[in-house]
Amino acid sequence: MSLSRRDVLKGAACTGLVLASGVNAQARDKTLPPAALGILYDATLCIGCQACMSGCKRANKLEPDPSGNESLWDNPTELSTKSLTVIKQYRQNETEDKAQTVKSGFIKRQCMHCVDPACVSACPVSAMQKDPATGIVTYNKKACIGCRYCQIACPYNVPTFEFDKPFPQIVKCQLCDHLLAKGDIAACCQVCPTGASLYGPVELLKEEAKRRLALPEGQVALFPANDIRTGRTVSHTTAEYQQHIYGEKELGGTQVLLLSSLPFAKLGLQDLPEESYAGVSENIQHTLYKGMILPMALLAGLLYFVKRNER
Repeated sequence: MSLSRRDVLKGAACTGLVLASGVNAQARDKTLPPAALGILYDATLCIGCQACMSGCKRANKLEPDPSGNESLWDNPTELSTKSLTVIKQYRQNETEDKAQTVKSGFIKRQCMHCVDPACVSACPVSAMQKDPATGIVTYNKKACIGCRYCQIACPYNVPTFEFDKPFPQIVKCQLCDHLLAKGDIAACCQVCPTGASLYGPVELLKEEAKRRLALPEGQVALFPANDIRTGRTVSHTTAEYQQHIYGEKELGGTQVLLLSSLPFAKLGLQDLPEESYAGVSENIQHTLYKGMILPMALLAGLLYFVKRNER
């Protein structure tokens, strides 16, 4: 029995598709660097003073960012190219036994410095990079082409783009990496008066977070302040924590960890899976394009349809 060209092309296309579907994804090893640095933000200690916002602006030489009709005041309500960290307040009126009560709490928004950052994965020119030693996610404006893929990819909606400038760039918190070279710590943690923003090695911050979750409510306890490695402490009455460290496992983990007495969903933090989006997307790409099998399969399929249409 002889084979026609049509049969060969059909067989090539089917074989290519079968192989493409059967390729195993490449394993990705995205783990927290041993010396990773980060921040533990405890919303139960935050008083909303916004000292962290002012300190951040001074350290990064940022312009005032007025919002609404208050054009005379630097009062940003969202992350922007002029505000790398923002304190937001949650308020909810509740009725209990015919009495009106108000539940309120603060939350700090900034770059989460993901262990497996989607912005780094999406950037086609490596303008976004993760430091192999500290784990800090940094931005190189000289490499950036302005595609803004990092904005789209970030699940926390952090990177912002300078639409109002002739030579724009992406702006985000870089954990004051320019201060680390001088032996300083992130500015927001330097100036925090209550210890709500605590700087240090991520592993030590995780241990401290777990210690706080185990503390009974209503007792006076000591909390490390500013830098967990210095030994400086402040005393506070413990709150009833949500038994969850936000950022410990979300999307593969982050280097900015959050504690709260209110549900994180009410503070604007969505419920996220443990597997990172970057891991999912890159595994799919590595599966489909390994050995150029998918392009070959597509080419074979196109050739088949071309030949069929010629007949």
